[in-house]
Amino acid sequence: MQAYSFFQRYLKTRKGFKYLSVVIALLLITSVYRIYADVFSPNVKFPQAITIRTGQSFENFIFRLETRGILQNHDGFRRLGKLFSLDKKLKPGRYQFEEGMSNMQLIRLLISGKQQTLNVVLKQAQDIYSIAGFFSHQLELDSLDLLQQLRDPVVLNELGFDSNTVISLFVPNTYNFYWNTNSKQLITRMQREYKQFWNKERIVKALDLNLTQQQVSTLASIVQKETNKTDEMPVVAGVYLNRLRAGMPLQADPTIIFAWNNNEIRRVTSFHTAIESPYNTYKYAGLPPGPICMPSVQAIDAVLNAQKHEYFYFCAKEDFSGYHNFAANLRQHQNNARLYQMALNQRGIN
Repeated sequence: MQAYSFFQRYLKTRKGFKYLSVVIALLLITSVYRIYADVFSPNVKFPQAITIRTGQSFENFIFRLETRGILQNHDGFRRLGKLFSLDKKLKPGRYQFEEGMSNMQLIRLLISGKQQTLNVVLKQAQDIYSIAGFFSHQLELDSLDLLQQLRDPVVLNELGFDSNTVISLFVPNTYNFYWNTNSKQLITRMQREYKQFWNKERIVKALDLNLTQQQVSTLASIVQKETNKTDEMPVVAGVYLNRLRAGMPLQADPTIIFAWNNNEIRRVTSFHTAIESPYNTYKYAGLPPGPICMPSVQAIDAVLNAQKHEYFYFCAKEDFSGYHNFAANLRQHQNNARLYQMALNQRGIN
């Protein structure tokens, strides 16, 4: 009551009314500026891709933004976010924050769910474990969940693979994904890409070789491990195809290393080739049960377009160039092998 009386007396004077008007105007200006700052003022300091995990809370999201120092005004973003119920509407994904974006623009972006896609470059992989690990580092999906899917007999049967051949589902390429792609979505996408890769032309070439698509991938994986020289791959593929047609064991050292699960083996000996394994191509003729790695597209096409020749043997060149000496008979091959073994001994490689 006393305060009311004070303002009544104060307002009766022209000076008092003038001062009070100024105070009210300043309060209005401050409020308008604050609203403007919260809604329309540029708030993003620098461009940044931001990920929001499935089930992540709004407060946790704000905390991440604060720790990374992306916004100039975190409190304003928090106030506007709560006003628009962003705590209930926050959608998982990978979003691109551009420099100078306002809080209103950010809110609209996050509510819309218009996330930025991600280019994932799949090159080579040893097995499905490394594939699962690779995708879990690129996308939100969990590697254990992906492995479980790739081991599930029901899933494998639907895909047309088994536990030995499922790695051939993955064809090296650059793929465009949403960051929050899950395991099932990834597998579905890979199945679609696999079918597109194995077009009519490639299928016909496989049939001409009397091989299934998975057998081509298996042989390509061996070629991949034998040489990293793309121009030599069709020649190496031709050697193995000649051996398959003749009913000879492939005698591929990479399959022995795979059977031992030991990439440290530098020189395959009779000790190593004695291992009991379906991947022992010294002991068992024909192709092993599945690929020993994820072969490159170049290796797959090298098998499909293998060079026709009379070679049945090949051995690494003694100059360690990465290329090989090829032979049509055992005597010539033994001479080539002797040269390479002498080079190994000179370098002390066991």
